[in-house]
Amino acid sequence: MGRPITSEEKQLARALLDKARRAMRAIEDYDQAKVDRLCQAVAWATANEKTFTRLAHMSVEESGLGDLEGRPSKRFKIMGILRDALRQKSMGIIEEDPAKGIVKYAKPAGVIASLVPVTNAALTEAGNGIYALKCKDAIIFSPHPASNKTTNETVRIMRATLEKHGAPPDVFQCIEKPSIPLAQELMAICDLTIATGGPAMVRAAYSSGKPAYGVGAGNATMVIDETANIEEAAKNTRLSKTSDNGSGCSSDGNLVVEASIYDRLLEQLQKEGGYLVTDAEKKLLEKILWDSEGHRTTDTIARPAAKIAGMAGFQIPDGKKFMIVKEEHIGKDSLFSSEKLCPVLAIFKYSGFENALEMVRQIYEVGGKGHSCGIYSFNDDHIHRLALTAPVSRMMVRQPQSKANAGAFNNGMPMTSSMGCGIWGGNITNENVSLKHYMQVTWVSRPIPEDRPSEAELFGEFYNTETL
Repeated sequence: MGRPITSEEKQLARALLDKARRAMRAIEDYDQAKVDRLCQAVAWATANEKTFTRLAHMSVEESGLGDLEGRPSKRFKIMGILRDALRQKSMGIIEEDPAKGIVKYAKPAGVIASLVPVTNAALTEAGNGIYALKCKDAIIFSPHPASNKTTNETVRIMRATLEKHGAPPDVFQCIEKPSIPLAQELMAICDLTIATGGPAMVRAAYSSGKPAYGVGAGNATMVIDETANIEEAAKNTRLSKTSDNGSGCSSDGNLVVEASIYDRLLEQLQKEGGYLVTDAEKKLLEKILWDSEGHRTTDTIARPAAKIAGMAGFQIPDGKKFMIVKEEHIGKDSLFSSEKLCPVLAIFKYSGFENALEMVRQIYEVGGKGHSCGIYSFNDDHIHRLALTAPVSRMMVRQPQSKANAGAFNNGMPMTSSMGCGIWGGNITNENVSLKHYMQVTWVSRPIPEDRPSEAELFGEFYNTETL
């Protein structure tokens, strides 16, 4: 068990909550136009290229995790969140259904505790902050200790932006010296927690006694059938697998490839910068990625492929950005069929689409159930059958998984940095956590003409038959 919370930490948590509630009261009369303008100001302050690049580099250098060159590209997510927020109402009447006599009114969710993951410092604060501000919530950020400076700097910028425009800065607050007991206390006294991070963090949020949106583990698996555009599939795999050194839960983990195109795809993946490990190197890689009990080793998460190879005891050629492991077995003892969280990819071969579906089922029994999968195919029946079969909350068709399933400018998924995994993943929602999750809704019901079918219509063929 961890240490108990100190009296000073309890007092700090209460002080943060009190300031947050005062800030909410100060903005409760803001109209939609004023709130939208503040959202734009906060988004620009954090997502302009110069600032976000500085914050992204700061987060990589502070934590030692992720890709220094690639992480600044995540700024597009803040812009997408702003786009989605600006196109929706968040106060007053947000929906009307005259036929049912229903009118829905939006209200703030309250004070939100936001647990910031180490790999998304600078993005999570801005994204969650925009959605919270849009709904006139206040939000208190609890940083990961390994990215504490980045989170505090990001929130400092957000607070300064509010103050510059005459709004109370305490709409956004951040714990300066994070600890597990303090985070737990914050979750217990706030109205809602949004927990993006590892399983322990999510379990703590769910056990806080207050409502929480959590996420589940990933193990993204892509089916590539005989109709796929091989060049597109290989390029998108590289984009997804190498994004931030494969640290995202949406990063491609497994490819399930039809036998007739398997060799050509493998060749194309190598042209895209993949390195096909030998059987001997595979054994070395397994030893360095997992400990003797099958747990992922933390010092190999989100590290460059060349560094991981070096730690394992072999070298990969210059220009190779990810490693490809041929795999035939699926199961808890076949560790390469589980989530890798680094630029390592497992590739499986199948014959017959029914076998591909069965392999997908087996992979998600190992891990990642509820999160996401994808398919490269132009066969609508294959797409339909995978959608019916896969125990996931989102499925991308012909898209780079880690850049698409949390929202992209060329698909309709809500923009977010938090993805619910549904009951499969132990979460309350299987949606992308977005604006609707930051508000409460009052349903107003007016009388309508009676809508009562006859008993004969309701019971159908069973009406007036013999009863037991």
